[in-house]
Amino acid sequence: MQTATSTYKLIKKIKDERFDEELLHQYDLLIQTGPKDFQIAIIDSKDNRVLILEDYAMGNVQTHAELILALKDLFEAHALLKAGFWKSVKIGIKNNKFCQIPDSLFVESSAITYLKLNATVDESKEKVIFCKSTISNSVTVFSVQDDLYSWLSSIYQNTSHRFFHQSTALIEGVLKQSPNRKANPLYLYVDRFKLHVLSTQNGKLAYYNQFAIKQFPDYVKYIMLVLNGLNMDQNSSEIILWGYIGKNSSHYQEFIKYIRNVTFGERPTYLKFSYLFDEVQEHHFFDLYSLHLLNA
Repeated sequence: MQTATSTYKLIKKIKDERFDEELLHQYDLLIQTGPKDFQIAIIDSKDNRVLILEDYAMGNVQTHAELILALKDLFEAHALLKAGFWKSVKIGIKNNKFCQIPDSLFVESSAITYLKLNATVDESKEKVIFCKSTISNSVTVFSVQDDLYSWLSSIYQNTSHRFFHQSTALIEGVLKQSPNRKANPLYLYVDRFKLHVLSTQNGKLAYYNQFAIKQFPDYVKYIMLVLNGLNMDQNSSEIILWGYIGKNSSHYQEFIKYIRNVTFGERPTYLKFSYLFDEVQEHHFFDLYSLHLLNA
């Protein structure tokens, strides 16, 4: 498989020896796409084992049109992405055009009205869709570019497939993990150029937001803002951290100077991983894995 072009680069690939191309009909394909990156996971539905993980950076992509071209190049070069025999395909969209509505208050015909209260939507170029959470009893309304939606839908038109928002996956993932904790910590997901912050109370979502990050001090600024807003103490409150930040990185060392009591989040216990995944830090790819919780 091609590993690099002028628009995308393969950063990480893990492949379990149990993977069998003859069994695609029992595998779930998870894909997640953002403005600057793209991830893939393939999971055996028989035992919830992660068989393949791939992470790509779209380093030279500057516009949405360039992103589409890069993704098309990647799909053409990839041995599996255009296959049409998956048990299900779950597509995660990473953007800031979304809103969450309590399930009891959601009216489908008002979806675009909800979203326009929180984001600017170009109805000539964007499709407004929604997805329901299974644990949080909420509905996420979000937009996706029409050409991206149509292209991916055409590839998987003969396979059960659904579009989800990254925030939905993160919320479901955190709620799945949170009942195991006695306290109510603050949950962080450090994404590329984004910070996601979540809080739960008694097994239910109490707070979620995402913040654009331009420079490192922004992390501390937004975390402190949320801690103060939730009346949590920066020194004593437990902080659970997932995402793209290394345990030995200079960013992490700087991070813990200001935010105390930080521990890294674990891999989801509902998925199985072979020893080959030991080279991937456990707190990475939490949003991608959490797509598995959502109903296709």
